[in-house]
Amino acid sequence: MTTPEKPSSRPIDHLARCGGADAPALLIGDEVTTFAQLDAGVGRLASWLLEQVGGPGERVASWSAKTRLACLIPLAAVRAGLIHVPVNPLLKGPQVAHILADSGAKLLVTNSARADMLGDARPVACAVQDLKIAEEVIDSAGQGLPLSIAEPDDLAAILYTSGSTGRPKGVMLSHANLWLGAESVASYLRLNRDDRVLGVLPLSFDYGQNQLLSSWYAGAAVAPLDYLTPRDVVKAVARHGITTLAGVPPLWVQLVEAAWPAATAAHLQRLTNSGGALTPSLIDAMRATFPNADIYPMYGLTEAFRSTYLDPKYVADHPTSMGRAIPHAEILVCRADGTITADEEPGELVHCGPLVAKGYWRDDERTAQRFKPAPRVSRYGGMAVWSGDTVRRDANHLLYFVGRDDAMIKTAGNRVSPTEVEDVAVASGLIYEAVAFGVADPRLGAAIVLIVRGKSGVADEEGLAGYLRQNLPNFMQPRVIQWRDTLPRNPNGKLDRVAIAAEWAHEGAA
Repeated sequence: MTTPEKPSSRPIDHLARCGGADAPALLIGDEVTTFAQLDAGVGRLASWLLEQVGGPGERVASWSAKTRLACLIPLAAVRAGLIHVPVNPLLKGPQVAHILADSGAKLLVTNSARADMLGDARPVACAVQDLKIAEEVIDSAGQGLPLSIAEPDDLAAILYTSGSTGRPKGVMLSHANLWLGAESVASYLRLNRDDRVLGVLPLSFDYGQNQLLSSWYAGAAVAPLDYLTPRDVVKAVARHGITTLAGVPPLWVQLVEAAWPAATAAHLQRLTNSGGALTPSLIDAMRATFPNADIYPMYGLTEAFRSTYLDPKYVADHPTSMGRAIPHAEILVCRADGTITADEEPGELVHCGPLVAKGYWRDDERTAQRFKPAPRVSRYGGMAVWSGDTVRRDANHLLYFVGRDDAMIKTAGNRVSPTEVEDVAVASGLIYEAVAFGVADPRLGAAIVLIVRGKSGVADEEGLAGYLRQNLPNFMQPRVIQWRDTLPRNPNGKLDRVAIAAEWAHEGAA
């Protein structure tokens, strides 16, 4: 078997020159930054960052809202030979202190309010510079650094996971990881220079950061947005003529419930989703709300960026599918011994190829648990990400999510996937969201608890219970169904399953 050559990549800061010099690259309020201005600003910011830390190889963290600085610093840091550590603006002082200490960041660029939030928890070795000074540097007349000459495997960024199942892990991403991820997404979304992308997701989130990188790869413009309400998103789509919107399921739930003028909704040509599966009822609502838009369901994990997408032409007939591998990814469904499963046989999703990250920062133990040699049948070989997610492949080579092995509920001798219970509950059409988990039970081993959020605040308890009795076997029936008006999210906007289960346990103890 011949090992395929890795696709070629360039240093990630070269993205600042992918569009026409006078074409818009960044739209913030009424301010338009062209690609020429983007490149010049990146160069000046890179020079300043290098002065602050004293030499290449250091980690530089940013902790801010979606300012111009937050958008330029991923490219500026690597142009200076530094490693960028983006911090989610929703995190609190103790979480940020952990990220700064773990990454060994020598500089944090933030505002005074956030710096004060850190207080004495800030590592002594990490200096702080104010956002306002960095913004002034971008606009200065100073001479900036030229394009970098980094190697594809050089470290470019450390992205920290949300840490909902343990302490946050720093995923190490190379220039090739980021460049090829941008190229891949721009390719299958068919982005072009006329597109306008609304960046609503956190830039510390791999999916959110890629909103910038894939757009600039295609020569398109990005409008970063920190929104408070769905109405803010509606207004931004109208204001900038947005064609492309990326979201996670909780955001789509809010957006389909918002009031959209027909002309504004008609702007949108593509909707992309990751961070959780879209349900058939939510897809139907999205199609009705945005009639001109193609829907791209996707699956990914920070350790390999993005793994699969479902082509819009398959969404109507296969709404629950994860799709197939994205460009530059090889996706295998494997048994425990590394052999490939048969069609419809569940197995572990294994991601191979050049999008696989370089492991966890300074954490050999957890790196060894997730990053292992690729199965022998892999075309790429090398290290692969063993996701821990169970999926199945149908005869058309479309993939379907089954569940995470460590989340399985073991009840009455049966292994139950929470996802399966949740999907059936949502398929009732009575709710938008559901979270299932197990609680200790002396007779069953674990009993199933189902927490749901109904449509428009309506709680049809009898209707949902009846639907589940008709569509789930007895051993999969929830012991308790609880209705909520809201469900907690983690900093990336996903349903926080750990917090939901903890709330339930606290209420039970009370």
